[in-house]
Amino acid sequence: MSVRSRVRLLAPMLTVAVAMNICFSAAAGHAQTMPSGQSTQANSGYVGDQPPVMDNQIFGHILFNQLEGRTNGPDTEFRWDGEGWIGTDMNKLWFKSEGFVENGKASDGITEALYDRPIPHLRYFDVQAGVRYDLDSNPGRTWGALGIQGLAPNFFEFEPTFYFSDRGRFAGRVNGSYDILFTNRLVLQPQFELNFYSKRDPSRGTGTGLSELDTGLRLRYEVTRKLAPYIGVAYSGKFGETADSTRAEGGIVNDVRFVFGIRVWY
Repeated sequence: MSVRSRVRLLAPMLTVAVAMNICFSAAAGHAQTMPSGQSTQANSGYVGDQPPVMDNQIFGHILFNQLEGRTNGPDTEFRWDGEGWIGTDMNKLWFKSEGFVENGKASDGITEALYDRPIPHLRYFDVQAGVRYDLDSNPGRTWGALGIQGLAPNFFEFEPTFYFSDRGRFAGRVNGSYDILFTNRLVLQPQFELNFYSKRDPSRGTGTGLSELDTGLRLRYEVTRKLAPYIGVAYSGKFGETADSTRAEGGIVNDVRFVFGIRVWY
């Protein structure tokens, strides 16, 4: 191949190389003239030289996991179990409430107000401290409360809480639930709640040790993420001295009921 032919072949390649060099030089010069904060953000993902921080914006959330009727045929009762919070990523105020209503009488009513904060180095769990008041048709009781709430491995909801009162009484409650997704909208939820007491309280019908177990299996269909009707079955059991007190009053110690209700969150 002649020298002239080689020059003709190389000329377009040289032209492209020169053009690319000019473009890269212009881009580098533009980056050097950008404000330091913008260039840092482009390289590190931070704004300026500061790492990301927790958001101080205030949010709120309300969830009624159980708004349901329970029936065993002759008897029907209403059950509510809800919670809500307001606050920032680091500091929240929680409210919780649950209980039963049957024949116009409220029972096992619990209302709590708790301060909530994430636990350092323990992912997905918060520590909660505050006050609990037993509010229903029976004599009220006030307790101090200390517990944790969060997601255990495999997204298992876990919530143990310890209670104490100025009368030298102690109590404990353990809640747990798990969502099994058949589809994105059809969800089966096993759930349980255990209650323990250190001393008898005849006016509220509770005894020492394991007092109550409330557990259920609910199948819900999420019409939207905020609205889900469900059906299922629930079991309520009394144990020990609590069972003896319930029998003495003519109550049911082992109660299996069909449930139907709606799950709502906002």
